[in-house]
Amino acid sequence: MGEREEAGRLPGEIVEVYRSPLPGSAERDPREIVVSYRQPDPREVVEVYRRAIPRRGGVSPGRNASPRSARGGQGRRRGLYTFLLCAAVLVGLTAASKAVDILFFRDEWPLQDVIYETNEEITIPSWPVDQGASLALTRNLGETLTAQEVYRRLNPAVVTVQCLTGEGVSVGTGVLFSEDGYLLTNYHVVRGGSECFITLDSGYSMDVRFVAGDENSDLAVLKIPPEELTEAGGLPFASFGDSEQLTVGDPVYAIGSPRQLRGTLTNGIISAIDRDIEVEGRTMTLLQTNAALNSGNSGGPLINERGQVIGINVAKYMSDWNQDSVEGLGFAIPSAHLERIVNDLLKWGEVQPEPRLGVQVVTDAQGLLVKIVDPDTAAERAGVQEGDYIIAAQGQATENTQDLFRVRRTLYVGDELTLLLRRGTETVEVVLELEEAVS
Repeated sequence: MGEREEAGRLPGEIVEVYRSPLPGSAERDPREIVVSYRQPDPREVVEVYRRAIPRRGGVSPGRNASPRSARGGQGRRRGLYTFLLCAAVLVGLTAASKAVDILFFRDEWPLQDVIYETNEEITIPSWPVDQGASLALTRNLGETLTAQEVYRRLNPAVVTVQCLTGEGVSVGTGVLFSEDGYLLTNYHVVRGGSECFITLDSGYSMDVRFVAGDENSDLAVLKIPPEELTEAGGLPFASFGDSEQLTVGDPVYAIGSPRQLRGTLTNGIISAIDRDIEVEGRTMTLLQTNAALNSGNSGGPLINERGQVIGINVAKYMSDWNQDSVEGLGFAIPSAHLERIVNDLLKWGEVQPEPRLGVQVVTDAQGLLVKIVDPDTAAERAGVQEGDYIIAAQGQATENTQDLFRVRRTLYVGDELTLLLRRGTETVEVVLELEEAVS
């Protein structure tokens, strides 16, 4: 066992906690941590407790909360949770305001007796880009699966991601999307990381390399090096579906490692589509779900009832000190959006800007209406006029704004876009030369 935990621990007892050794090795991981526990005074008010063990649960205030001082706690899980509950109640009684914030799923446990400089730069050993890897979405819905079948199919492709950072150990979830060991997680899981490893559902751990990431979209790509793949054997990987085929009310599942509980399955429905949410000062267009998501679910898959990944879990609403309870408000990056981003990261190491069309459109009863044509843009130069209806883009029917944006996500600056327009009783074809990027 990678961890030793004994019942009836005495206050101050030293307990060894360490990562399981790799198969065939009798040596423990050099990152093992020895932690001393102190029984807290029951009268203490502890605002936030952080546990200095990367492989066990703890409490993180989230990235929007202010840092608090760490206190001791009981070693046993039941005792820890009881203590945390009491502390939260006591703090809640003294809080003066109510607030609701977005919580990023980043669990962190500071390492004791080690001082680090705060560092948001990623220094994880890298893996080169442009190696021919890609992420493809399938538009084939396939058969409907039971919850048990979804879990059996997807869980082997879901991993726990742990990264050593300047603040301690960041813990999240990742999902494998290729047989040669590429996986996807959230950027905030690896932000500031200097070393990362993953743990499979079998308990087998492997070091990973950093390929590329994008903070604005909160996505990062990691790679299992070949030598690790050889020891692990063939790895399963997930199939990614098209989030634009979702409708509100569709059943969904989430698999992740909330509070380090690896392989946890939760379920719910799609609560909303294309929900604009402000996260850390930027607006993200996300899927909303009521599937239970918690710290440690970061970077894990949101799955449809056909066993396809249709989103990457990224954030949730939370109540401040539980004074105004908020439940069932989780958010995921839609797969239709991340396809372009991930493939850009794999090829160039950064996200390429989408081209600017130069039109402002709305959907009405007759179709996709051009409301405004911006001056000196590709649309104006091609002859697009206000009042035109866009019937098709690149040969694909456009009934609403999402249809047009879907086509734009496949294009880059320097490409051409063919639009079929309805102008009164006439049908007009124009070609836009896309020379500008979306600012």
